[in-house]
Amino acid sequence: MRPDAFAAVMATGIVSIAAADHGVHGISDVLAVIAVVVFAVLTIVAIFRLRPDFDAPDVPLQLLTFVAACAVVGTRLGWWPVGVVGLLGWLLLLPIALRAMWRCRWTGLRDRARGGWELASVATSGLAIIAADVGLVGVALGLLALAICLYCVMTGLVLWRAVHDPSQTDLFEPDVWILMGGAAIATLAGDHIHKAGFEGIRPVTVATWIVASLWIPVLVVASARVRGGSWWAAVFPLGMYSSATYATAVETGWHPLTTVSLVFFWIALAAWVLTSLRFGRAHIR
Repeated sequence: MRPDAFAAVMATGIVSIAAADHGVHGISDVLAVIAVVVFAVLTIVAIFRLRPDFDAPDVPLQLLTFVAACAVVGTRLGWWPVGVVGLLGWLLLLPIALRAMWRCRWTGLRDRARGGWELASVATSGLAIIAADVGLVGVALGLLALAICLYCVMTGLVLWRAVHDPSQTDLFEPDVWILMGGAAIATLAGDHIHKAGFEGIRPVTVATWIVASLWIPVLVVASARVRGGSWWAAVFPLGMYSSATYATAVETGWHPLTTVSLVFFWIALAAWVLTSLRFGRAHIR
Protein backbone atom coordinates (compact mmCIF):
# COMPACT_ATOMS: atom_id res chain seq x y z
CA MET A 1 0.00 0.00 0.00
CA ARG A 2 1.35 3.41 -0.99
CA PRO A 3 1.40 6.08 1.74
CA ASP A 4 -0.51 8.40 -0.59
CA ALA A 5 -3.24 5.84 -1.37
CA PHE A 6 -5.93 8.09 0.11
CA ALA A 7 -5.43 10.44 -2.84
CA ALA A 8 -8.04 8.27 -4.60
CA VAL A 9 -10.57 9.21 -1.91
CA MET A 10 -9.60 12.89 -2.18
CA ALA A 11 -10.08 12.81 -5.95
CA THR A 12 -13.39 10.95 -5.84
CA GLY A 13 -14.80 13.12 -3.07
CA ILE A 14 -13.95 16.46 -4.63
CA VAL A 15 -15.31 15.46 -8.06
CA SER A 16 -18.49 14.49 -6.21
CA ILE A 17 -18.61 17.95 -4.61
CA ALA A 18 -18.02 19.63 -7.98
CA ALA A 19 -20.84 17.57 -9.49
CA ALA A 20 -23.18 18.68 -6.70
CA ASP A 21 -22.19 22.31 -7.34
CA HIS A 22 -23.55 22.03 -10.87
CA GLY A 23 -26.64 20.00 -10.02
CA VAL A 24 -25.40 16.71 -11.46
CA HIS A 25 -26.70 14.89 -8.42
CA GLY A 26 -26.78 11.37 -9.84
CA ILE A 27 -23.05 11.39 -10.57
CA SER A 28 -22.38 13.20 -7.31
CA ASP A 29 -24.20 10.59 -5.23
CA VAL A 30 -22.50 7.66 -6.96
CA LEU A 31 -19.07 9.20 -6.46
CA ALA A 32 -19.87 9.96 -2.82
CA VAL A 33 -20.71 6.30 -2.19
CA ILE A 34 -17.52 5.19 -3.95
CA ALA A 35 -15.47 7.66 -1.88
CA VAL A 36 -16.90 6.34 1.40
CA VAL A 37 -16.39 2.68 0.45
CA VAL A 38 -12.82 3.23 -0.76
CA PHE A 39 -12.07 5.33 2.34
CA ALA A 40 -13.30 2.55 4.64
CA VAL A 41 -11.39 -0.18 2.76
CA LEU A 42 -8.13 1.80 2.66
CA THR A 43 -8.41 2.64 6.36
CA ILE A 44 -8.75 -1.04 7.28
CA VAL A 45 -5.89 -2.03 4.99
CA ALA A 46 -3.69 0.76 6.36
CA ILE A 47 -4.28 -0.36 9.94
CA PHE A 48 -3.16 -3.93 9.25
CA ARG A 49 -0.70 -3.57 6.37
CA LEU A 50 0.91 -0.13 6.35
CA ARG A 51 4.28 0.09 8.10
CA PRO A 52 5.55 3.57 7.26
CA ASP A 53 9.13 4.77 7.60
CA PHE A 54 9.09 8.26 9.10
CA ASP A 55 12.79 8.99 8.72
CA ALA A 56 12.34 10.86 5.42
CA PRO A 57 9.81 13.69 4.89
CA ASP A 58 8.05 12.07 1.91
CA VAL A 59 6.21 9.36 3.83
CA PRO A 60 4.49 11.47 6.55
CA LEU A 61 3.71 14.14 3.95
CA GLN A 62 2.10 11.55 1.67
CA LEU A 63 0.15 10.11 4.60
CA LEU A 64 -1.49 13.53 4.97
CA THR A 65 -3.71 12.34 2.11
CA PHE A 66 -5.60 10.55 4.93
CA VAL A 67 -6.26 13.89 6.64
CA ALA A 68 -7.34 15.52 3.38
CA ALA A 69 -9.58 12.54 2.60
CA CYS A 70 -11.27 12.92 6.00
CA ALA A 71 -11.88 16.59 5.26
CA VAL A 72 -13.29 15.93 1.78
CA VAL A 73 -15.59 13.11 2.90
CA GLY A 74 -16.66 15.04 5.98
CA THR A 75 -17.48 18.11 3.89
CA ARG A 76 -19.35 16.20 1.19
CA LEU A 77 -21.56 14.26 3.60
CA GLY A 78 -21.65 16.61 6.58
CA TRP A 79 -20.05 13.94 8.78
CA TRP A 80 -18.11 16.29 11.05
CA PRO A 81 -16.81 13.45 13.30
CA VAL A 82 -14.78 12.33 10.27
CA GLY A 83 -13.17 15.75 10.40
CA VAL A 84 -12.24 15.14 14.01
CA VAL A 85 -10.48 11.93 12.97
CA GLY A 86 -8.67 13.94 10.33
CA LEU A 87 -7.64 16.49 12.96
CA LEU A 88 -6.14 13.76 15.11
CA GLY A 89 -4.23 12.45 12.10
CA TRP A 90 -3.03 15.98 11.32
CA LEU A 91 -1.83 16.54 14.89
CA LEU A 92 0.16 13.30 14.63
CA LEU A 93 1.52 13.47 11.09
CA LEU A 94 2.33 17.15 10.53
CA PRO A 95 4.82 17.40 13.44
CA ILE A 96 6.47 14.16 12.26
CA ALA A 97 6.77 15.56 8.74
CA LEU A 98 8.16 18.90 9.94
CA ARG A 99 10.62 17.10 12.22
CA ALA A 100 11.84 14.97 9.32
CA MET A 101 12.24 18.12 7.23
CA TRP A 102 14.12 19.86 10.05
CA ARG A 103 16.77 17.14 9.92
CA CYS A 104 17.60 18.07 6.34
CA ARG A 105 19.59 21.11 5.41
CA TRP A 106 18.04 23.63 3.06
CA THR A 107 19.87 22.10 0.12
CA GLY A 108 18.70 18.66 1.23
CA LEU A 109 15.09 19.88 1.25
CA ARG A 110 15.59 21.44 -2.16
CA ASP A 111 16.86 18.18 -3.64
CA ARG A 112 13.84 16.25 -2.28
CA ALA A 113 11.04 18.78 -2.83
CA ARG A 114 8.16 17.83 -5.12
CA GLY A 115 4.55 18.77 -5.72
CA GLY A 116 3.27 16.19 -3.24
CA TRP A 117 4.80 18.18 -0.40
CA GLU A 118 1.93 20.63 -0.84
CA LEU A 119 -0.22 18.02 0.93
CA ALA A 120 0.82 19.69 4.19
CA SER A 121 -1.01 22.81 3.03
CA VAL A 122 -3.89 20.89 1.43
CA ALA A 123 -4.63 18.91 4.60
CA THR A 124 -4.52 22.07 6.72
CA SER A 125 -6.90 23.93 4.39
CA GLY A 126 -9.22 20.93 4.46
CA LEU A 127 -9.43 21.14 8.24
CA ALA A 128 -10.07 24.89 7.94
CA ILE A 129 -13.15 24.05 5.85
CA ILE A 130 -14.41 21.66 8.52
CA ALA A 131 -13.77 24.22 11.27
CA ALA A 132 -15.65 26.93 9.35
CA ASP A 133 -18.62 24.65 8.71
CA VAL A 134 -19.03 23.87 12.42
CA GLY A 135 -18.81 27.58 13.32
CA LEU A 136 -15.24 27.73 14.64
CA VAL A 137 -14.35 30.78 12.54
CA GLY A 138 -11.30 31.77 14.58
CA VAL A 139 -9.86 28.26 14.35
CA ALA A 140 -10.60 28.18 10.63
CA LEU A 141 -8.79 31.49 10.09
CA GLY A 142 -5.76 30.23 12.00
CA LEU A 143 -5.66 27.00 10.02
CA LEU A 144 -6.01 28.85 6.71
CA ALA A 145 -3.18 31.23 7.64
CA LEU A 146 -0.98 28.24 8.49
CA ALA A 147 -1.99 26.50 5.25
CA ILE A 148 -0.98 29.53 3.19
CA CYS A 149 2.37 29.75 5.00
CA LEU A 150 3.02 26.05 4.36
CA TYR A 151 2.03 26.53 0.73
CA CYS A 152 4.51 29.37 0.29
CA VAL A 153 7.36 27.38 1.88
CA MET A 154 6.71 24.19 -0.11
CA THR A 155 6.21 26.07 -3.36
CA GLY A 156 9.44 27.96 -2.80
CA LEU A 157 11.33 24.68 -2.32
CA VAL A 158 9.82 23.13 -5.45
CA LEU A 159 10.61 26.19 -7.57
CA TRP A 160 14.14 26.30 -6.16
CA ARG A 161 14.66 22.68 -7.19
CA ALA A 162 13.16 23.29 -10.62
CA VAL A 163 15.56 26.15 -11.23
CA HIS A 164 18.57 24.35 -9.73
CA ASP A 165 18.17 21.04 -11.58
CA PRO A 166 15.19 20.85 -13.96
CA SER A 167 16.32 17.45 -15.25
CA GLN A 168 15.10 15.60 -12.15
CA THR A 169 12.43 13.16 -13.34
CA ASP A 170 10.57 12.80 -10.04
CA LEU A 171 9.91 16.55 -10.12
CA PHE A 172 7.65 15.95 -13.11
CA GLU A 173 5.13 13.44 -11.79
CA PRO A 174 1.34 13.87 -11.59
CA ASP A 175 1.60 15.21 -8.02
CA VAL A 176 3.07 18.41 -9.48
CA TRP A 177 -0.57 19.41 -10.05
CA ILE A 178 -0.99 19.80 -6.29
CA LEU A 179 0.86 23.11 -6.72
CA MET A 180 -2.42 24.30 -8.20
CA GLY A 181 -4.62 22.23 -5.89
CA GLY A 182 -3.05 23.74 -2.78
CA ALA A 183 -4.05 27.25 -3.85
CA ALA A 184 -7.49 26.06 -4.99
CA ILE A 185 -8.40 24.42 -1.69
CA ALA A 186 -7.24 27.55 0.17
CA THR A 187 -9.75 29.44 -2.00
CA LEU A 188 -12.50 27.00 -1.04
CA ALA A 189 -11.55 27.27 2.63
CA GLY A 190 -11.81 31.06 2.38
CA ASP A 191 -15.25 30.73 0.83
CA HIS A 192 -16.45 28.55 3.71
CA ILE A 193 -15.04 31.07 6.19
CA HIS A 194 -16.91 33.82 4.31
CA LYS A 195 -20.14 31.83 4.58
CA ALA A 196 -19.49 31.41 8.31
CA GLY A 197 -19.67 35.17 8.71
CA PHE A 198 -16.17 36.60 8.18
CA GLU A 199 -16.55 38.84 5.14
CA GLY A 200 -13.01 40.25 5.31
CA ILE A 201 -11.61 37.04 3.83
CA ARG A 202 -12.71 37.86 0.26
CA PRO A 203 -9.40 39.45 -0.92
CA VAL A 204 -7.57 36.32 0.23
CA THR A 205 -9.89 33.98 -1.66
CA VAL A 206 -9.61 36.04 -4.84
CA ALA A 207 -5.80 36.10 -4.54
CA THR A 208 -5.52 32.33 -4.00
CA TRP A 209 -7.90 31.67 -6.91
CA ILE A 210 -5.73 33.82 -9.18
CA VAL A 211 -2.62 31.89 -8.06
CA ALA A 212 -4.36 28.58 -8.80
CA SER A 213 -5.42 29.84 -12.23
CA LEU A 214 -1.92 31.02 -13.13
CA TRP A 215 -0.52 27.56 -12.38
CA ILE A 216 -2.72 25.81 -14.95
CA PRO A 217 -0.86 26.70 -18.19
CA VAL A 218 2.49 26.01 -16.49
CA LEU A 219 1.32 22.59 -15.33
CA VAL A 220 -0.16 21.69 -18.71
CA VAL A 221 3.27 22.24 -20.24
CA ALA A 222 5.01 20.38 -17.40
CA SER A 223 2.66 17.41 -17.79
CA ALA A 224 4.18 16.70 -21.20
CA ARG A 225 7.24 15.44 -19.30
CA VAL A 226 5.28 13.17 -16.95
CA ARG A 227 6.11 9.50 -17.46
CA GLY A 228 4.77 7.75 -14.36
CA GLY A 229 3.29 8.12 -10.89
CA SER A 230 -0.22 8.10 -9.46
CA TRP A 231 -2.62 10.20 -11.50
CA TRP A 232 -5.04 10.47 -8.57
CA ALA A 233 -2.79 13.32 -7.45
CA ALA A 234 -3.73 15.21 -10.64
CA VAL A 235 -7.47 14.43 -10.54
CA PHE A 236 -7.90 16.03 -7.13
CA PRO A 237 -6.55 19.48 -8.13
CA LEU A 238 -8.74 19.52 -11.25
CA GLY A 239 -11.86 18.79 -9.21
CA MET A 240 -10.79 21.23 -6.53
CA TYR A 241 -10.27 24.00 -9.08
CA SER A 242 -13.80 23.41 -10.39
CA SER A 243 -15.31 23.68 -6.91
CA ALA A 244 -13.11 26.64 -5.92
CA THR A 245 -14.00 28.50 -9.12
CA TYR A 246 -17.69 27.87 -8.55
CA ALA A 247 -17.39 29.20 -5.00
CA THR A 248 -15.52 32.26 -6.28
CA ALA A 249 -18.25 32.90 -8.87
CA VAL A 250 -20.94 32.78 -6.17
CA GLU A 251 -18.96 34.88 -3.70
CA THR A 252 -17.91 37.62 -6.12
CA GLY A 253 -20.82 37.59 -8.56
CA TRP A 254 -18.46 36.94 -11.50
CA HIS A 255 -20.97 34.67 -13.23
CA PRO A 256 -18.80 33.73 -16.26
CA LEU A 257 -16.64 31.77 -13.82
CA THR A 258 -19.55 29.34 -13.43
CA THR A 259 -18.94 28.21 -17.01
CA VAL A 260 -15.22 27.82 -16.29
CA SER A 261 -16.09 25.73 -13.26
CA LEU A 262 -18.43 23.52 -15.30
CA VAL A 263 -15.74 22.92 -17.94
CA PHE A 264 -13.23 21.88 -15.30
CA PHE A 265 -15.80 19.61 -13.66
CA TRP A 266 -16.16 17.62 -16.89
CA ILE A 267 -12.38 17.57 -17.32
CA ALA A 268 -11.99 16.31 -13.75
CA LEU A 269 -14.69 13.67 -14.25
CA ALA A 270 -13.06 12.45 -17.46
CA ALA A 271 -9.70 12.32 -15.67
CA TRP A 272 -11.31 10.38 -12.81
CA VAL A 273 -12.80 7.81 -15.22
CA LEU A 274 -9.53 7.37 -17.11
CA THR A 275 -7.51 7.06 -13.90
CA SER A 276 -9.99 4.52 -12.49
CA LEU A 277 -9.76 2.42 -15.66
CA ARG A 278 -5.98 2.63 -15.65
CA PHE A 279 -5.86 1.69 -11.96
CA GLY A 280 -8.24 -1.23 -12.43
CA ARG A 281 -6.43 -2.57 -15.47
CA ALA A 282 -3.07 -2.42 -13.69
CA HIS A 283 -4.40 -4.40 -10.72
CA ILE A 284 -6.18 -6.95 -12.89
CA ARG A 285 -2.89 -7.61 -14.63
